[in-house]
Amino acid sequence: MVKQAGSLPANHHEWSRVPLPEFHENPVVVQASGPWACFTQPQFNSERVSYPIMTPSAAQGLLSAVFWKPQFKWVIEAIEVLAPVKWATLRRNESGLPITADALKRGYLDVNTVVQQRMTLMLRDVHYRVYAHVWVHPEAEEQSPAKWRDQFRRRIARGQTFSTPFFGMREFHADIQPADHRPPIPWSEDLGIMLLRIDQSGPTESSHWFDAQVINGRMDVPRRGRHKVEG
Repeated sequence: MVKQAGSLPANHHEWSRVPLPEFHENPVVVQASGPWACFTQPQFNSERVSYPIMTPSAAQGLLSAVFWKPQFKWVIEAIEVLAPVKWATLRRNESGLPITADALKRGYLDVNTVVQQRMTLMLRDVHYRVYAHVWVHPEAEEQSPAKWRDQFRRRIARGQTFSTPFFGMREFHADIQPADHRPPIPWSEDLGIMLLRIDQSGPTESSHWFDAQVINGRMDVPRRGRHKVEG
């Protein structure tokens, strides 16, 4: 079979016109911890400033690092904070330009022209519990979300991942483990506008946002964003 130009690869599906369903089964529950994290707030351009809690898009990335298939997506239901919110700062020199093929051929960067100092306000000693559902595409051959949930749980138990899980920045490694029954911390706060997800399945990229609120250490995530900005 010859793949036509512009068509999707086998087992890949078009998601832009698929409505988000209601989930009636219990969510997958998993915990993640690590020494450092940074979930950057988009309104800060020159410096990185983290949200005080993991964002839904970062949680989706964590789960996808453990187990992902093109037939389904992860939908985050809630995030619980299990460790006190602690802050740290990091100042380092970074390249202000992307590493291009020409730069690789030269073998060096001119530090006088491309390197800039940047400050990061980040989190330390983080620990979260994530609740999530498996959203199966209606045209997928395998329509049982229980199959994907069971595979995910087996990979968690074995410590297997597709890629290295991280907390916002690739150098901030995340350890993922089965959930226990410890309670979330006693923390409540309105966090303002937070990114829900970035949708790249349509003709143009769109960003979905929501009013984030932590109540008794738990942030519930809405199915749909209240704010939408077309890219």
